[in-house]
Amino acid sequence: MEMQYRKLGKWGIQVSAISLGAWVTYGNQVKDEATIREIVKVAVDAGINFFDNADVYARGVAEEIMGRILKDYPRHTLVLSSKVFWPMSEDVNDRGLSRKHIRESIEKSLKRLQTDYLDLYFAHRYFVPGYGPEVPMEEIVPAFSQLVDEGKILYWGTSEWPPARIAEAVTFARENGLHPPVVEQPQYSLVYRDRVEKEIFPETTRFGMGVVVWSPLGMGLLTGKYDEGLPQGARLAEYEPLREKLLTEENREKVKKLKAVADRLGVTRAQLALAWVLRRPEVSSAITGATRPEQLKENLKALELTLDEATLAEIDAIFPPGPDCYER
Repeated sequence: MEMQYRKLGKWGIQVSAISLGAWVTYGNQVKDEATIREIVKVAVDAGINFFDNADVYARGVAEEIMGRILKDYPRHTLVLSSKVFWPMSEDVNDRGLSRKHIRESIEKSLKRLQTDYLDLYFAHRYFVPGYGPEVPMEEIVPAFSQLVDEGKILYWGTSEWPPARIAEAVTFARENGLHPPVVEQPQYSLVYRDRVEKEIFPETTRFGMGVVVWSPLGMGLLTGKYDEGLPQGARLAEYEPLREKLLTEENREKVKKLKAVADRLGVTRAQLALAWVLRRPEVSSAITGATRPEQLKENLKALELTLDEATLAEIDAIFPPGPDCYER
């Protein structure tokens, strides 16, 4: 199979349609560095160039592990990202989007990832009550823009931002001669589609932004691994709020119905769910996780699958647009 590469909206950088993310997995579920190294080799050999990370993943350990592994590959062949927002200690300023936290966090992430610059740097949320004060756009946008001017990052983006705040950031940047965010990273999958399709895609398209999505397999729900319950060691076992919303009898029955569609096409449900996400022209990349090399190899076969209108209608009948699982 041949890797597809897509621009981030109107911007020149290209990312692999399927990317490898460190969330939940590296430094947490998978601690064996030899296994992670093997997974990364499978990714690189398949043409994956985009590796997504964040400082908060395993409290910096995910960045450290990926830094040690990825330094063995030519830097110009990689698109490396990280994120800033969530608390990294109990210190009152070690969280949020203040200029102080952004500035100090990028230095720490660069050191852990063993690189001089990041291709993409995400504001990991805009504002969450209890996790630092709300910060005005005239502080956030110049802080990220200055990092671009200094060459510490090449582009910046947002993750799970409200559409109105995305629009505010782009507008503020344009009006003040600053670098705007070029990419948004939302959750998007068959079980979480309504918000992104109705609210995020229109804004990112309007501003020429790319979209890189996380959890395209619904935390593994869409693979069928939860058909009969909660396997020991599964991702949802560690995340009770997500488990309560995702692992419902209604969702399980929908995933079982999806199997009939996948079987007819001769693919797995994981491949079908990924192909469904990648069908959208707004999506630059689907960020996948992998605990085993074989898992990543299976996911990559989604690139070979093209879904016709009849199949998309069949999938829509199972997972119709409407209130997302978290809003029900």
